[in-house]
Amino acid sequence: MQATLETALASLDPLGPGRCMAAGRTDTGVHAAAQVVHFDCAGPIPAQRWPKALNGRLPQTLRVRAAAWVPPQWHACFSACYRRYRYTIYNGARPNLFLAPWSWHRYRVTIDAAAMAAALTPMLGEHDFAAFQRSGSRRRHSRTCLQDAQVERQGDLITVELQASGFLYGMVRLLMGQLVALGEGQLAPAAFEQRWRQGQRAAVKEAAPPHGLCLLRVGYPQAVFPEAAWYDCQPRYRLDLCDPPPCSPNQRTAGPIGPGGRLKPL
Repeated sequence: MQATLETALASLDPLGPGRCMAAGRTDTGVHAAAQVVHFDCAGPIPAQRWPKALNGRLPQTLRVRAAAWVPPQWHACFSACYRRYRYTIYNGARPNLFLAPWSWHRYRVTIDAAAMAAALTPMLGEHDFAAFQRSGSRRRHSRTCLQDAQVERQGDLITVELQASGFLYGMVRLLMGQLVALGEGQLAPAAFEQRWRQGQRAAVKEAAPPHGLCLLRVGYPQAVFPEAAWYDCQPRYRLDLCDPPPCSPNQRTAGPIGPGGRLKPL
């Protein structure tokens, strides 16, 4: 994304540095509904005209929604006071092509969203989250402040929103892998809490896939953009009818296909 945007910037402002800085890095496959970048420019284009000018040079998968002038000392990353992510899980029994690009399909058991929410509550506040930091991080420490955590189930869709002063490298995907294991009954709540409190990184092996994750918002002490331009611009999906998986978290599925195409529970 950065290289594509910088190419478009250079074509519009050839005398400028042509370099942009983002509010945060995201893994390949992770969506960003509200990434924020800043750049210096040397040309005469006013701030309000940059979105239209850039969108005419960018692919359809990358859109600029708003632009604003900021003071020279302002930085998209270091001036931010929080980032908010949303992870979407589809817990229906059958695949859904419309949801597949934006959610993690977990279909074997009904996920206990309430248990996931309860497990997140002790994590609020500032803690050492070394258990959820991938190798390769340039951070000097693994402490951060989890400001808000929300888990919501609507039919077969579960959304988890996490807001923090900053996230460790790979933190959300590693945390979601553990939360889903807990919600499916594969990981006891006590074991989950022990892992993150004691920094047991070796025990946290599976990360949730990237395509279910979306950077939802970046917050600053003083608003830079009008709220209508970017707040919650990832659509919320709705499924009115539930298509439940074949068993509850304390039941496992095996054996031949039963009536209606469902696996027979043990």
